[in-house]
Amino acid sequence: MSYCTATYRIYDDKADFHRKAESIAIGMTVGTWTELPLIKQDEMRRHLGRVESVTIHEPADGTDNGAAGERYADVSISYPDVNFTSDIPALLITVFGKISMDGKIKLLDLKLSDAFLSAYPGPKFGIQGVRELLDVPHRPLLMSIFKSVIGYDLGGLREQFMAQALGGVDLIKDDEILFENLLTPLEQRVRACYEAAQEAEQITGKRLLYAVNLTGRTSTLREQALRAIEAGASALLFNVLPYGFDVLHELSSDPEITVPIAAHPSLAGAIYPSPHYGISASLLLGKLMRIAGADLVLFPSPYGSVVMPREENLAIQRELVSSELAIRSSFPVPSAGIHPGLVPQILSDFGTDVVVNAGGGIHGHPNGASSGGRAFLQAIDAALNGVPLEQAAQSLPELMAALDTWGGRK
Repeated sequence: MSYCTATYRIYDDKADFHRKAESIAIGMTVGTWTELPLIKQDEMRRHLGRVESVTIHEPADGTDNGAAGERYADVSISYPDVNFTSDIPALLITVFGKISMDGKIKLLDLKLSDAFLSAYPGPKFGIQGVRELLDVPHRPLLMSIFKSVIGYDLGGLREQFMAQALGGVDLIKDDEILFENLLTPLEQRVRACYEAAQEAEQITGKRLLYAVNLTGRTSTLREQALRAIEAGASALLFNVLPYGFDVLHELSSDPEITVPIAAHPSLAGAIYPSPHYGISASLLLGKLMRIAGADLVLFPSPYGSVVMPREENLAIQRELVSSELAIRSSFPVPSAGIHPGLVPQILSDFGTDVVVNAGGGIHGHPNGASSGGRAFLQAIDAALNGVPLEQAAQSLPELMAALDTWGGRK
């Protein structure tokens, strides 16, 4: 038999954690056990959850993992695959449905069986595939974000796109709050930006990917994706959590959807930040996003205004690139508060398989978005060659202006 194993952190000042673990293993599978006749126990045994481990942390042990003065246990329970269908909704309901409402309990991780994972081929492109599309085999990629998209007409949107593209960025993405509207309807805005991308490529010699925000009713998403691709979209941006992981899986595994998908973390802050409740960031924005098929995954950086602790960032990154999963890796995209002076830190934290994602750090450059993009590329080149940014900036006016505006490495 095959099993999927869930690991939880359970907080309680007085609980018998071993008994609590047994009650979860039984309650989330067969419902009751000792009350069953022996003959029925034999029939039901293949459906029974099993406790794998219970590690108790008392407040006096000096651990840094829990909040000060709190008693908790890390509990691992295995659930037979025979109990649920091979889809993420069924898995999450099985391991965390009812008990997510049962006191201070957080789902930390899921170890999935080979049988379950066989239904999930993972990212269609992944890190290597995205690099091949852009013909950028080694260096970190640079992504730019539309800003102030609400209220722009097609001409204004095209102008913004062109300014970013001429800066040499590798990817440009819609803002996640850009929905279907009268000023910039989906197909018209894709065509306008596709034409701008073609024009910019003639000037810069660089291909870029344009990630179009996929929105609307769930039943229309596939049709919208195909319309966008037909109009020239070279990538899709998708707000996964409002729609669900299985919707991402349906889109990513569709053979007619032939472009990379970037997963946006919108709504994640309602799920991962609490130490006592929800789902860990590394599982929510790392492992599950990758399994469901995201080629690139955005998540809050540890540097800016929407801050996630550095250890959680690196845990997400590990899940996106880990070789423990026999599927393609997803590009980590730490986001928010990124400016050129942070590039050496980003590379130090995340390595070269990372997308440097900037909004204000490009558009806020004193000489405009094109200079903002060039400043980032100059910072990336300097960091890759071990040259301090202040030294490199002496002969690079775009980088110098960026450092004067935002400062250097944190």
